[in-house]
Amino acid sequence: MILFKHSKDLETFLQSIRKEGNAIGFVPTMGALHKGHLSLIERSKATNNVTVASIFVNPVQFNSKEDFVKYPSTIDNDVLLLEETGCDILFMPSEKEIYPDEISKHKHFELGHLEKILEGKFRPGHFQGVCLVVEKLLTIIKPDNLYLGQKDYQQCLVVKKLITLMKKDITVIICPIVREASGLAMSSRNLRLNGEEKTLASLLNKTLENIKDSLSNENFSELKNIAISNLENKGFKIDYLELANRADLTIIKDYKKAETYILLIAAWLNDIRLIDNLYC
Repeated sequence: MILFKHSKDLETFLQSIRKEGNAIGFVPTMGALHKGHLSLIERSKATNNVTVASIFVNPVQFNSKEDFVKYPSTIDNDVLLLEETGCDILFMPSEKEIYPDEISKHKHFELGHLEKILEGKFRPGHFQGVCLVVEKLLTIIKPDNLYLGQKDYQQCLVVKKLITLMKKDITVIICPIVREASGLAMSSRNLRLNGEEKTLASLLNKTLENIKDSLSNENFSELKNIAISNLENKGFKIDYLELANRADLTIIKDYKKAETYILLIAAWLNDIRLIDNLYC
């Protein structure tokens, strides 16, 4: 695996790779890697000649400085895992490399309703920050295929919208959530959970599974209220629990069996915010 820290060097190297007709797959991350990230690397390697991963903890997408400071960092282990998984290139830029000045941290993207609902509602400005760094990374790497995890489903749709705004021919592949044995969706933030909290956190997936199994015409609101009450009794604080159209995340009130939906939840367990979702 080749490590790059400067965008100019990486661009020059990838230009030569591209001239040889090689397809490039890209997996952007913020580090603290787990099996979910590695599954994206493996998916990219299966269909591309060269796989690039990035590690950059993006300060402008955090809603609080405390959350940014607390974000887990396991760089040495991350590099080892990427090497073992067969990643070809790792881009690990400094903040100055991505944001050379204060002006470079400010740009507005027209994301429509996607940044006003669910994560957008509870984390204002978050998706603008995501788009800012992803635009920069895509401009540097120019991948043919971009691999994202389903756990951040709304973010996947936001990135698709960004690529449309950029007018780039990049295919977005949304890969399945990788879960622990308990059903807990793998996440870098899970490193902040103790054993008891991990057990409790697995209830989010179980809750979504129970709702999916019980869905019938026009009963979602009832199931939602029961689920929220049960989770709050266990110590969770719920930001949202919603049923939405899978294509555009339009919020759905009445379930119709013929449609394709997704259940989405965000909840706080003590000072740790967790998200999960489930196709239905």
